[in-house]
Amino acid sequence: MEDAPLLSIQQIGKTFSNGTVALRGMTMDIKQGSFVSLLGPSGCGKSTVLKIIAGLGNLTTGRVDWPTSTVDRLGRPDCEISFVFQEPTLMQWATVFENVWLPLRLKGISREDAKERVEEALDMVGLHDFAASYPRELSGGMKMRVSIARALITRPKLLLMDEPFAALDEITRFKLNNDLLDLWEKFNWTVIFVTHSVFESAYLSSRIVVMAARPGRVVEDIDVAAPYPRDDAFRTSTAYNGYCREASSALHSAMDTGDHL
Repeated sequence: MEDAPLLSIQQIGKTFSNGTVALRGMTMDIKQGSFVSLLGPSGCGKSTVLKIIAGLGNLTTGRVDWPTSTVDRLGRPDCEISFVFQEPTLMQWATVFENVWLPLRLKGISREDAKERVEEALDMVGLHDFAASYPRELSGGMKMRVSIARALITRPKLLLMDEPFAALDEITRFKLNNDLLDLWEKFNWTVIFVTHSVFESAYLSSRIVVMAARPGRVVEDIDVAAPYPRDDAFRTSTAYNGYCREASSALHSAMDTGDHL
């Protein structure tokens, strides 16, 4: 089992009740410890894939396997999965501490028993001094950090991220990209990251999976062999520019193949 993937998606399809075919024949394996970006045009099913992996949506066809995990009778794995959405979705009436505590609170863990883990998660994202603040007192980047801390408090094995930095300015986005990579390397998570950005995918990823326009499916799988850690020097390197060109070309081809099946 040493070489078995953490997650194996086999020929999954998703058709909504209105007849829209969101996914067809979507297949990919995700290795433990990898950072995989799903890159594709709007409406290609990237977010749908994440929701299916997280158990938030049902399949029409195909299957999702967890080769290294034990699964229950509903096919849910015993490995911890966390989801970071595009919007922070914070409770506006609750403090930063209380927002981060929420996943543990739902598991019946008291505030006192959760205190150390909440503080640890806030330390990870650089918000230790803002535990008593409310979301209205935070910038957009800080709100996203709270959302990430809330996802990290369960100590996930798999982190699903649905365009978490899309609404942020470029400087904040670059900073959070760097912070995310630092955390990923430190804790050896597996990350599946949805993005529209060629540049973001090439900077973050060990692998870029390019999806076609509806119906969504894999049309290109790009290995980003550049070493980690990555920094601002990598953003101006010949290697980075090459990966951006390759991903951009694949994305344009993917847009041309939509609705042809």
